[in-house]
Amino acid sequence: MTSEHPHAGTSRWRRLLRFRGPWTLGPPVVVLLCGSLFVVSAQNSDGTDLRPGRYTDLADLVRAESDRYQRLQDRVSDLTDDVTALTESVNDRSVNRYRRQIARFEDPAGLVERSGEGLTITLTDSPEELVEQATETGARLSDYVVHQQDIQAVVNALWAGGAEAVTVMGKRIVSTTGIKCIGNSVFLQGRPYSPPYVISAVGDQDDLLSSVADDTNLQTYRQQADDPEIAIGWELEVEDDVTAPAYDGLLDLSYAEPME
Repeated sequence: MTSEHPHAGTSRWRRLLRFRGPWTLGPPVVVLLCGSLFVVSAQNSDGTDLRPGRYTDLADLVRAESDRYQRLQDRVSDLTDDVTALTESVNDRSVNRYRRQIARFEDPAGLVERSGEGLTITLTDSPEELVEQATETGARLSDYVVHQQDIQAVVNALWAGGAEAVTVMGKRIVSTTGIKCIGNSVFLQGRPYSPPYVISAVGDQDDLLSSVADDTNLQTYRQQADDPEIAIGWELEVEDDVTAPAYDGLLDLSYAEPME
């Protein structure tokens, strides 16, 4: 039987603490420091973001981009006027020949204002009370809002009916126009628009009416418009005087190129 000094155990613990001292004390200190930083951050932020971005929400981003697009569009318009003035001041046979060729394509390209008889169709979301009822009953909410494909279907039906010019929210639609749905807004030529969406066309009224009535892509929408439980907005007006302003957006094209 061996005897052990009464302080031998204590000595071993002291040696162990001296050996592991930094590793033993480090984690608690780090935890305490992190906790202190969290408390200070919470007090300073007062419930707000300590690192706010440039835009606080999507609405601000949309407005900022819309304003930026408008400034760029105004700049393009001014530069276009300058180019036109300089071109007209050049007395050159080749330049004049190209100007005549360009002038022939301006009308079919949508760069000339058109007016005459036509139609106006207005699309809008279902009434709020019906949307609230649909939320409570678990109905499909997508049936209660206007989508980009609904606007595109109306535009296509008007083109099919022989429309000479089409506008959406007063903006001329041309072959390169893209209609995009982002959130609760529809983007057209870089600018956001909210319902109601007003779509107008210049052309023979009978042909336009017949095309809209026979379009299969609009049948579901019009059925939902007649359904009192959905009542999504659909209004069609026959007008004697519709004006489609000239297209005033950017004319350059963006396209992909294959990699070599």
